[in-house]
Amino acid sequence: MRIPLTDLKAQYNSLKDEIDAAIRNVIDGTQFILGPEVTSFEAEMAAYCQTRFAVGVASGTDALQLALLACGVKPGDEVITTSFTFIATTETIIQCGAVPVFVDIDPRTYNTDTQKLKELLEKKFSQSQSESKSRVTAIIPVHLYGHPVDMDPILEMAKKYNLSVIEDCAQALGAGYKGRKVGSFGDAGCLSFFPSKVLGAYGDGGMVVTNSQEIADKLRMLRNHGGREKYYHLISGFNSRLDELQAAILRVKLRHLDGWIDQRRQKAMLYSHFFDRIDEVGLPYVSPGSYHIFNYYTIRLKSSKFYRDKLQKHLSDQRIATAIYYPLSLHLQDVYRNLGYRIGDLPESEQAQDEVLSLPMYPELSDDHIARIARTISDFCKTQARVQ
Repeated sequence: MRIPLTDLKAQYNSLKDEIDAAIRNVIDGTQFILGPEVTSFEAEMAAYCQTRFAVGVASGTDALQLALLACGVKPGDEVITTSFTFIATTETIIQCGAVPVFVDIDPRTYNTDTQKLKELLEKKFSQSQSESKSRVTAIIPVHLYGHPVDMDPILEMAKKYNLSVIEDCAQALGAGYKGRKVGSFGDAGCLSFFPSKVLGAYGDGGMVVTNSQEIADKLRMLRNHGGREKYYHLISGFNSRLDELQAAILRVKLRHLDGWIDQRRQKAMLYSHFFDRIDEVGLPYVSPGSYHIFNYYTIRLKSSKFYRDKLQKHLSDQRIATAIYYPLSLHLQDVYRNLGYRIGDLPESEQAQDEVLSLPMYPELSDDHIARIARTISDFCKTQARVQ
């Protein structure tokens, strides 16, 4: 029997009556754009994320771009973020006319290395005193895999240098840092409802959460052609509205979210129990004060890219799905060659890209399947040890 990376059909089957009723309700009402389901979902998500406002948009990518614009990022500005992430984090910076500046990751959490960020900002702003004003205006911390970024030092640096903080929470809805939900710390938090996320729509969808009335108002205009009312436009905007159908589906799923996260955390503990005595497998790290939601359960193979890729093929042969998030750090991608980064510039990101492997993780994943996955990996590692 094949074990998928995630199982959306199993999730739908468990909620079928609720989902179908919600969809029928929207169709019967015939209001498909910015209707009562979106309004209610925004209020529910703001409460869940511990923010004052939430603004639904068409995708997680749009959430990032509109948040950057709402926070005042302009052409020529520099925005600091990590290279070990999905390209949406940086392509939205480019689409605003700004320039991504990369900082390396903490090898334990795969999130921003705050010490290296501090050193980078000190360099940027000390140079600006003798040359010209620094162009850095914002930071995008990425809460990767469901583990929150160490936000306190980032907020301190943002305050010191007067920088906006836009949290990329695409993989971390529900994650917590020192008792607060991610997305509630910065000027804006960006969510993705891509189907495979812990809270997934049946298509694209996204949201920006914020505590700022000004940012929320700007986001509402940006998502709807730049106006507050139909046919009257105040700024140049976009067509980026969360669909009413998707909002209705997500409202149903939101009621189950915390239970699903609890199940993910339990399954992560079981995985880690099985892997604890396998030297070749590095387990996910959870830093003190952090609440990891395990959007992905990502192990780290302590040998080489060849070893990791060989294991992935072996698992595929055994009908076990896996994924590599991410096989090539953004600073080495062809599209960013003009930024001037080279191999060796971000060593932790470059090492992680060769060693990480994400395993099946979803609430419906059975304990027997986890045992089978762990046994398959253990047997592979033992065989490789004998060969060597």
